[in-house]
Amino acid sequence: MSAKPKIIVLDDDPTGSQTVHSCLLLMRWDIETLREGLRDESPIFFILTNTRALAPEQAAAVTREVCKNLKQALAAENIQDFLIVSRSDSTLRGHYPVETDVIAEELGPFDAHFLVPAFFEGGRFTRDSVHYLIINGVPTPVHETEFARDSVFGYHHSYLPDYVEEKTKSRILASQVEQFLLSDVRGGCLERLMQLSGNTCCVVDGETQADLNKFAADILDATSQGKRFLFRSAASILTSLAALGPQPIAAEDMAKYVRFGKPGAVIVGSHVKKTTEQLERLLQEQGIVGIEVDVAHLLEESEKQRSQLLAATLEKVHKAHADGQTPVVYTSREELVFDSVEVRLQFGIAVSELLMDIVRGLPTDIGFLISKGGITSNDVLSKGLALRTARLLGQILPGCSVVRTPAAHPQFPNLPVVLFPGNVGDANSLVEVYQRLSKKIAA
Repeated sequence: MSAKPKIIVLDDDPTGSQTVHSCLLLMRWDIETLREGLRDESPIFFILTNTRALAPEQAAAVTREVCKNLKQALAAENIQDFLIVSRSDSTLRGHYPVETDVIAEELGPFDAHFLVPAFFEGGRFTRDSVHYLIINGVPTPVHETEFARDSVFGYHHSYLPDYVEEKTKSRILASQVEQFLLSDVRGGCLERLMQLSGNTCCVVDGETQADLNKFAADILDATSQGKRFLFRSAASILTSLAALGPQPIAAEDMAKYVRFGKPGAVIVGSHVKKTTEQLERLLQEQGIVGIEVDVAHLLEESEKQRSQLLAATLEKVHKAHADGQTPVVYTSREELVFDSVEVRLQFGIAVSELLMDIVRGLPTDIGFLISKGGITSNDVLSKGLALRTARLLGQILPGCSVVRTPAAHPQFPNLPVVLFPGNVGDANSLVEVYQRLSKKIAA
């Protein structure tokens, strides 16, 4: 087999790298930044498009811009051998087929595109082309879960060929979808892969990582013989395609990345029930100073009042840090009611802007930063820290990635940042991350 192809992941939210390590995350997609990703030693890199937070038209426009620039970057680096993955949610929410259609138009032709939604760490697997989510130990077809009732990305089918027909509005019929069942995957499917053409839609079973390892080996074999494939997947197939082995520093030893042996800071933006529960536990820990930011009236406040709120918050943060403690900045938790969706979105933007001003004002010698919430984490990387790229170190807990800012960062060089999604972990997970980063390192 020839050298492995470069795996290029367009990630529709910032958490898709939750099963890999040691690679670059790109917050921007200008040609030079993309070339940096292509030149990097790791076989895989991620472009954080954040399209799941956008309307379909915007998602298509961003995807098209990425692909057009990527085409030029690939040509400039003289790379012919690559795999494109449209990484999305393992509960089938996201802009399918919008994103894969645009990728096929811009970077095609492809012989096939594969739907591989399994994410084993999150209890999501596919059997007989039916996608399941394990809830309290019970495998539940995803169309029976809350995710299928999503106001933006709802659907009615867990049987993936029917899901494809529904989402493509019958442009691709269920009967036209190629199924790779567990028996096919485990028995080897190279021969079948070599027969595919015309961007055939395929759905792939997987119950264990070993299933996807076998499938990925056949995929790489087929691509080395000239086949061109596109993926719409969750995170687990990326583990198999990249085949990186264990991360350099184990999850429980992540304190080795903490700067100067100093305490860190925690920013909590997510409002889901699980986050609030995790926050309550964290605030009871030794060495923690809770700093609540009252955001209820943020939209009515004058610029002067907002500046005073920011200054007062940062004063408390710096005092806690000077006292050798870890400040936890969190937004007030009460449930707010808005006049319209538009006002709710405006409020979300105003809160995020305030939190990012707080991030920019943190003491420059903090040891680490924990960012709680998916959108909050995306904003921390791209706006608060103004990163073009960040190096993914690995996971500190299943589903919780740690990235590090570049050594040349003007304010926070080599800072480890935990990207902690809102709905991940149990009640003690935030405490566990804090404790892992705060433990004293033996000299």
